[in-house]
Amino acid sequence: MTQNCKACFSLSKIFAVLLCGLCLAGPTGASGGEQKNILFIAIDDLRPELAVYGKTYMQTPAIDQLASGGVTFANAYSNVPVCGASRASLMTGLRPTSTRFVDVGAKVEKDAPGIPTLPAYFKAAGYTTISLGKVLHGRKDALSSWSEEPWHPQDDVKRGVDSPRSYMLPGNIALDIAYKAGDKSSQPPAYEAADVSDDAYFDGKTARRAIDSLQVLQKEGKPFFLAVGFAKPHLPFNAPRKYWDMYPEKSISLADNPLFPETAPEEARHSWGELRHYAEIPDKKDPVADEVALKLIRGYYAATSYADAQVGRVLAELDRLGLADNTIVVLWGDHGWSLGEHGLWAKHSTFNVANQIPIIVRAPGMEQGKVAQGLVESVDIYPSIVELAGMSLPAHLQGDSFKPMLENPDIAVKDAVFPRWKNGDSIVTDRYYYTEWRNKQGMVIARMLYDHQNDPQENNNVAEQAEYAIIKSELSSRLATHIQLIAGK
Repeated sequence: MTQNCKACFSLSKIFAVLLCGLCLAGPTGASGGEQKNILFIAIDDLRPELAVYGKTYMQTPAIDQLASGGVTFANAYSNVPVCGASRASLMTGLRPTSTRFVDVGAKVEKDAPGIPTLPAYFKAAGYTTISLGKVLHGRKDALSSWSEEPWHPQDDVKRGVDSPRSYMLPGNIALDIAYKAGDKSSQPPAYEAADVSDDAYFDGKTARRAIDSLQVLQKEGKPFFLAVGFAKPHLPFNAPRKYWDMYPEKSISLADNPLFPETAPEEARHSWGELRHYAEIPDKKDPVADEVALKLIRGYYAATSYADAQVGRVLAELDRLGLADNTIVVLWGDHGWSLGEHGLWAKHSTFNVANQIPIIVRAPGMEQGKVAQGLVESVDIYPSIVELAGMSLPAHLQGDSFKPMLENPDIAVKDAVFPRWKNGDSIVTDRYYYTEWRNKQGMVIARMLYDHQNDPQENNNVAEQAEYAIIKSELSSRLATHIQLIAGK
């Protein structure tokens, strides 16, 4: 079954897999105890720009508090640096390939028909499954995974009246409406700092909805899988003024490595088109002016602290309702984001900064306040949550459960992870980040190798240096084996 898991699941096979899992786990989980709830928190475009990850200038108290009660994965990676593909991959437990989960438009139903998503697996086990905010990128994708219609804050937007991208200032609202209507000259800014309440912007509405949902779920008394997706710090960097005030202008600095590495291949460069749709951003390949770059970085920080505050509101309600002790909480960033490093912005690259992510897990009976250094990747989340809930694993999964690392953060469950973007496949170990780009005939046309021990910012590609020839050969061989292994699966 695993050799054809992209498309060959018939309904009878799905039912058999689910039924087998439920029989093995039992209606109250493998331990015979009370079924554990799941609170899955997805944060869009969040790189590990958090205090708990050593970024002490960041004000992220809610996420830091979550980490103090669980395990922080210091070396976690997305499998593909774009929203749609990353989310579809995680929710199916399948890796991206050259033909599956390729870009922002990836959908579960199109790329992995018949595969039970993570929430669908819990729904079949009797859980109430709810999606709030940005969880799967396709708003109508895999609807059968949920017990009720997924809710999005955009549902409250009145077309032609409200801002589609949650601007609050009248001038920006007008620009946003005109731009979305087709007037590409009416570009709104890439950031906004309105003096409004948290609930005025979309993420505040999502937090409010999550709080209301928790209250209903607590009264119903059934086990639940609640997925809450926060949009910030995704562009535009819109957040209430008070979060901007946390980061005075004089405290913001540009990236230490703002130039594209001379030794990096052109295949590693991209034009960060996602950002170029906004005002003050050059519309071709020209760089962002320094004064604008400083505003963007400040806006990213402010939007991150805003998202952190909304996470805190949801977790506080979980505590207030007495649900925390029986709830597995997973916080995940769908991919990284460049803030001017290598002269790049946004995601869409094979550099470490676009692929390293935060993963923090708090689970009943597991370690608290610990940091796990072992490598993990997004595709590992599906099997990990299922095992933590005491259920058996569906056969199609391609990741590895990191539950053993929650029990003992000093161990590792794997020695490499595998991000990919477009025609670039990568392997990351505890020291090296190696990427190969292939043409349509499968021939390698470019390579990039970074030694994170000596070059953590990835400024010097050593793929062609003689002293790294053996390392390059070993990593290339492992990468080729990996690509062959998942091809067609």
